[in-house]
Amino acid sequence: MASSWTWKKAIKVGAAAATAGGGGCALLYLTSVYNSDRKKEQVQQQLAASGLNKRPSKPLPTRADQLNSLANEQFDVLIIGGGATGSGCALDAASRGLKTAMVEYDDFSSGTSSRSTKLIHGGVRYLQKAIMNLDIEQYKMVKEALHERANLLEIAPHLSFPLPIMLPVYKWWQLPYFWAGIKAYDLVSGGDCLKSSYILSKSRALELFPMLKKNELKGAIVYYDGMHNDARMNISIAISAVRLGASVANHVKVVDLIKTDGIVSGAKVRNQLTGEEFSIKAKSVINATGPFTDSIRKMDDGQTRDIVCPSAGIHIMLPDYYSPSNMGLLDPATSDGRVIFFLPWQGLTIAGTTDTPCPVTNSPGPSESDIQFILSEVKNYLTPDIDVRRGDVLSAWAGIRPLVKDPNAGDTASLVRNHVVHVSDSKMVTIAGGKWTTYRAMAAETVDEAVEAAQLGVGPSMTDGLLLEGAHNWAPTMFIRLVQDLGVDTAVAQHLSDTYGDRAFSVGKMAGLTGQRWPIVGRRIHQEFPYIDAEVRYAVKEYAATAVDVIARRLRLSFLNVQAAEEALPIVVSIMADELGWDKEEQDKQTEDAMDFLRMQMGKDLNKASRDNIPVSLTKAEIAEYVKRFNALDDGKKGYISINDIRKSLKSQGVILTNEDVSALMATISVETHGSLDLPEFLQMMSAIKSGTVSHSRFAKMAEMDYKAKKYGEHMERSGGGV
Repeated sequence: MASSWTWKKAIKVGAAAATAGGGGCALLYLTSVYNSDRKKEQVQQQLAASGLNKRPSKPLPTRADQLNSLANEQFDVLIIGGGATGSGCALDAASRGLKTAMVEYDDFSSGTSSRSTKLIHGGVRYLQKAIMNLDIEQYKMVKEALHERANLLEIAPHLSFPLPIMLPVYKWWQLPYFWAGIKAYDLVSGGDCLKSSYILSKSRALELFPMLKKNELKGAIVYYDGMHNDARMNISIAISAVRLGASVANHVKVVDLIKTDGIVSGAKVRNQLTGEEFSIKAKSVINATGPFTDSIRKMDDGQTRDIVCPSAGIHIMLPDYYSPSNMGLLDPATSDGRVIFFLPWQGLTIAGTTDTPCPVTNSPGPSESDIQFILSEVKNYLTPDIDVRRGDVLSAWAGIRPLVKDPNAGDTASLVRNHVVHVSDSKMVTIAGGKWTTYRAMAAETVDEAVEAAQLGVGPSMTDGLLLEGAHNWAPTMFIRLVQDLGVDTAVAQHLSDTYGDRAFSVGKMAGLTGQRWPIVGRRIHQEFPYIDAEVRYAVKEYAATAVDVIARRLRLSFLNVQAAEEALPIVVSIMADELGWDKEEQDKQTEDAMDFLRMQMGKDLNKASRDNIPVSLTKAEIAEYVKRFNALDDGKKGYISINDIRKSLKSQGVILTNEDVSALMATISVETHGSLDLPEFLQMMSAIKSGTVSHSRFAKMAEMDYKAKKYGEHMERSGGGV
């Protein structure tokens, strides 16, 4: 029997469906809800009988234990690739009782799976094409994705949630057109509908999204899709596979395939951290390497044709004031026909994405032209009261989407719209294409093919409804217990709960004392974000092996704010050194590698270049004022001003800079200017701030404080580091 809350939802959305498409559509919708609810109950009964949804209590094996297992045991399945699909394959295989191995060249979710738009969606535009073209395959693809969207929100409720997304309407005829399309999206969702869509008047739309451009706005439509922390979700899938007995290892590269009588029977691999090589033996091998699919396929058959057509999608992070905290925005038709999402995420605003052909690389980076394109599109939808500035871009990154051709088709020139599962003559199974939302269904289909190809003799997939790491005992109010039981502050508790689910207590118990009255424990690694020291230690237990693993995938700091990630890096490296026994040389190497990552892949170099390329556009009066300021600060008339100049001068006036203040200042200028600024560089910085290319500068603000104190003899209060 369907639960009461399901029928309340069914009646509510069914009524809307009846209005849109008549009583027949409503009846069809209600039937879909009923069937969906019965199927969910059956799935839960099967999982309960199997014991798979029981919360695991044993500690995770260490990385050394995992490597030893991979080198010395025989496996049923070896998965190459630790992204969403590869980890999904590992979980699917392990849940069927198969002896499972998985290796990842870099870190879990280090590639495309951590660089998504963060949406869990069925595809509104795909449904539009399915209806307009009467395309049943496209319709089935949307239907499957909508089911997987609902399933993902159920199996990881701490990591995912429904997000309302606004579609602003600026032409009257678009209102009924978009409304019909969005209602069709609700209807096709059936029992998997998250919440019913609705229409807003102009005034109500501006109330909910006050940043919107008012001129010619007619109204808006709001619909719901899912949102998640993609990298953490990926890691949770991989850890869930480990809980069921899978042996997994990151930073292990496949260098060759092993064949027995022409059949792939394992792989030769290299530990990227030590250089050690060993072999992994398996009855079946799955290639789930995303953009790198063809490199593994060519290990199997050097003459095989490429099937991946890589495309780069760029995203940027903007400050929180660019969007409401609980409402996203969809631009369905940009100036070049692409779709732009504008979404609140992790307390900031994410905007993207682009779609540009690109080469396959381990270190994709954003381009300035794509950043400018996104900013220009954002500007088109926001009120002129908001100055959309290049300097507000906190970070930028690129993800490579592996669009694929079907190797089974005669016409290999056209791209498939969904994903491809291919079994080679040597029985290697390749899964390529698809999207984040459907990772589980893709994994189930892939493992089915591997089971058949290797005659492994196990039952069907058990992952529909299978709870992921942290979901078993989680509740939305769990953060309150964290505050009360552990003594962490509310923001940190909410973050721990939303990231680790019911494992948040294990993380919190590793937190160090703050030395303050409140919070008692949980030292933040950066004052602007709720990440604490314990998370770095816990990340090592979950196989984080480099500083980049932590700042990019475990904490997401590099994706949120590249400058903050650089400022937190010394603390992260120090804690990891304690956990992993790094000496000074290794700590320096980790710091250098992390800085290279921030510069090349997270947009730090582009932020610097955009500032440096701005010509000095100051008035004569402004130049005269800044020259006076520069000369007053240049102690000893050296021709440049340094942090020490400002520190010394402020100290003489009773203002003491803390180590945190100095670190922040050094992060602002040291890399670019070797810790000092000459007059042309100083003027350029002032011009960049004026133009908005740089949103603010700690160095410039501190210099201004010092100059005013000297000029006017003011009593200067220390800002507390927030300059």
